[in-house]
Amino acid sequence: MFPYEDFDGLALAALVRKGEVTASELLDAALARIEAENPRLNAIVTRLDDLARQAIAGGLPKGPFEGVPFALKELLVSIVGAPTTSASRMLAGNMPAADSELVARYKRAGLVILAKTNSSEFGLAPATESHLFGETRNPWNLALSPGGSSGGSAAAVAARILPMGHATDGGGSIRIPASACGLFGLKPTRARITAGPEGGEGLGGLAAQHAVTRSVRDSAALLDATCGPMPGDPYTAPPPARSFLSEAQQPPGRLRIAVSTRAPTGVPVDPACVTAVEEAARLCEELGHHVEHGAPDFDAAEVRRATTIIFFANTALNVTRFNGGRLPEGDAIEPVTRAFAIAGLRVPATDYIAALQSLHRQARRIMAFYERVDLWLTPTLALPPQPIGAFDTHATDAEAWMAKVMAFIPFTVLCNVTGQPAMSVPLHWSDEGLPIGVHFAARTGEEGLLYRLAAQLEQARPWANRRPPY
Repeated sequence: MFPYEDFDGLALAALVRKGEVTASELLDAALARIEAENPRLNAIVTRLDDLARQAIAGGLPKGPFEGVPFALKELLVSIVGAPTTSASRMLAGNMPAADSELVARYKRAGLVILAKTNSSEFGLAPATESHLFGETRNPWNLALSPGGSSGGSAAAVAARILPMGHATDGGGSIRIPASACGLFGLKPTRARITAGPEGGEGLGGLAAQHAVTRSVRDSAALLDATCGPMPGDPYTAPPPARSFLSEAQQPPGRLRIAVSTRAPTGVPVDPACVTAVEEAARLCEELGHHVEHGAPDFDAAEVRRATTIIFFANTALNVTRFNGGRLPEGDAIEPVTRAFAIAGLRVPATDYIAALQSLHRQARRIMAFYERVDLWLTPTLALPPQPIGAFDTHATDAEAWMAKVMAFIPFTVLCNVTGQPAMSVPLHWSDEGLPIGVHFAARTGEEGLLYRLAAQLEQARPWANRRPPY
């Protein structure tokens, strides 16, 4: 039998180009993996078998990922032929009229979109337990969450159903599940990938899109295939000097890396997460980089306060704009989503604008730190993978629930505020056999630097052969 699950996306596409395997055979292999693994994981929530077979029969573009199976997260993007639900009961029948531009770019790259993956409702939770689709479980331990909100894609990739999957990130939702599932996850620079045509920006500029992958090179090549603005985008990212895939094939040089294991907000950081960073710092020193202790100076409490306002107000808009400006009745949305929306409806426009301006000021303070260092190394998360139900979406105290979330993600959310690129790299597994990611953040526009270091780390401490005990 063809060992489909042993190959990354670029390797599968190379086999298709050589005629050693067909796109239909890859699709069959991926569907067999769904049948075998998804019943216990609930990572795939909408199958698109017919659309995938139609795409192959119609002739695939000769892109970098020709014939490679792929899935879309059930958030932000739309594909004609499947509902766009944001993992919410309220939108279970919401059928799009056109593909999102990002989806069109995926198709032009040759990807075969065969499914949609689970998300938390409107991407609010750092777990993946929507009331519409149910709980997604972590392949490394089925009692644990794969993280969120891109947990469906992460679980599918970790379980080798797919070599990579679409993900979004408004506070860490690419990097959180990458850490929890032992994957590579890079959040690009703000506006590197267009949000069009549906929107110009998400969450006041906090939101981004890309993917979770098993290999660094897949992430780089996929970003090459999908980056760039649409006409009319409100702003654009600095153009890259060269392709991201070529960056991943170059040495990083000697980098100045600042390291911190303390959360900016002072919340506790689990010893396993501290150990992961300490080991990563030693590895970076062994590879010839200059490593020193350091962290940016900014008002972390103000970042948390202003970010909370942004989340509340945007949730209110997301919920009410599909319902004539009103909150929906009954259980059409989850209790915590309703609590967020109610809190958001109470935010005056002036307070919302003030919160955005406050985040801009704090972002400048944070980015001043990168004038003397190339990268900041921290834990990805303050805690290891959490149990199913740790972020209970039946909660009704929005402030308390958001405070718990922010205590889990004190590092990742900062890069959403600044718009800078950042990555979670799977360099450590705990004594219990759980993946623990480490987080590197770079200056705006410097995804290439992150890819160069990530490829060096991947070569020094390979993770591709680590497989969950499912």
